[in-house]
Amino acid sequence: MLPYVYQVTKYDPADRDEHGHYAGAEPAISGHGPVEAAYLQAVAAFAEDTGVDRLAICEPQIGGFAHFGLEPPLDGYGLADLFPAGLAGFHDGALVPITVGLELVRAMLRDNGAWCRLEAEGAFAVHVGWDQYLYIGSSRPCEAALTRTRALGLFPERLDASPYDFAPDDPRHVQRPADADFWARLHWTVSAHRATFLEETYAGNASRWHRLTRDNIEAVQSQLTPRAQLAVWPDLLTDVATAVASLPDEGLVEIIWEDEDGQITSTVADETQFDAATSQLTSASSAGVVSLTTDEHHPLFTAVLPDSDGVLRARWQTEPTSSDRDWAFLKTLRRGQVVTGMVTSIASFGVTFVDIGGFTAMINIPELSWRPFNHPSDVVSVGQEIKAEVLDVDMVWERVPLSLRAVQEDPWPQVAQRIGQVVTGPVTKIVPFGVFVRIEDREDGFQGLVHTSELDESSENEIEVGDALAVKIIEVDIVRRRIALSCTQARTTSPEDDSKGESA
Repeated sequence: MLPYVYQVTKYDPADRDEHGHYAGAEPAISGHGPVEAAYLQAVAAFAEDTGVDRLAICEPQIGGFAHFGLEPPLDGYGLADLFPAGLAGFHDGALVPITVGLELVRAMLRDNGAWCRLEAEGAFAVHVGWDQYLYIGSSRPCEAALTRTRALGLFPERLDASPYDFAPDDPRHVQRPADADFWARLHWTVSAHRATFLEETYAGNASRWHRLTRDNIEAVQSQLTPRAQLAVWPDLLTDVATAVASLPDEGLVEIIWEDEDGQITSTVADETQFDAATSQLTSASSAGVVSLTTDEHHPLFTAVLPDSDGVLRARWQTEPTSSDRDWAFLKTLRRGQVVTGMVTSIASFGVTFVDIGGFTAMINIPELSWRPFNHPSDVVSVGQEIKAEVLDVDMVWERVPLSLRAVQEDPWPQVAQRIGQVVTGPVTKIVPFGVFVRIEDREDGFQGLVHTSELDESSENEIEVGDALAVKIIEVDIVRRRIALSCTQARTTSPEDDSKGESA
């Protein structure tokens, strides 16, 4: 916040009532002409006193903003010839010389439908308000500029802050940037849907539409206006009649259509203008309708372009979608982090889904437990609260795999310490190359393989599932999680070696 802020007006403070409202006669001199020139000279004086010769355009808006003046709107919103690239030059973050800044102030003082904040970070700001109220902020007291402003017949008054200082819509909102993760997500979306539409809002109430395919996405990306807001939408409908039928009974919508030459056009209309708007779709190859009502405005996901150094400096915010909220949550997670969640479902293919603060993460079968089990429901149940470790955070696919066993003690090192022990346990499975025997007295106890070469030849063909076998633990492979057992070595183990044996 700048320490010196002044409200500069053509209205004498002596003519205000007890509520601070102007109660005097409207100045006889037009607000344009000498008065307008006085405002511009005042801004120039403050900029000179501050030592500022360039200003940054912040949060630009064009179209539909009838602000301050008496004259009718102009074509080009009063910005004609100010930017070599046309309106594309009127974008957030654009640096302009003070001469162009003064012309922007002129456009805002008039009813030309263009508005922005003009600022030099930490040093200077110019904001234009209703009824030609001007707010100038500086890092310096600017005594000479104050004297000059009074001599011009204007009235500067010291304020604590400009009422037009930027304030975010939601200070808690974390804006998604159009970074590498965003473009990777967009590439995946285009591949999955074959094509999508990208809405590029380069100034408030002003946007362009781009149809994205796998062949043109990089070309479109390279041509976007700096710091633009981006919204990704599903592809248009090739059945134009169906698109027209989706128009609401009332409300403000944007109608987008593409002609056979690939030219994309859009128009904003309400129910009184639907007929005129849809009459333009006779040659359209595809069309779509986007509601401009906040509750019904649902792109797939959104972002704002960062600067070339990767830093997001644009202060405006997009309306967050479900995907954007998931992105913001995923940015708070780190690999190895332990989270608490609730089991919401167990899929037929075995994956367990867990709600971790509104986001659904998943646990694959191998990550449920160190111990063997027949079904995930043997380990967890729907509604159960669990703690699990984050294995990865995939910002492109928006997936978070968890591990339940990672927060449990690994029992395999303890099993490895039992090499040489003889135990008696039940046969759990018979396979062509041997039999499996459980070596722990618990339902989820570890099982080892007795290879056919380690079975007694006399009993090999008589063994059945459930039979109790005495086996010796001869090998524990912790890496591959395998246990090798032997019946023949169990039979030949000396009483001293067998003294450490146990029953499973």
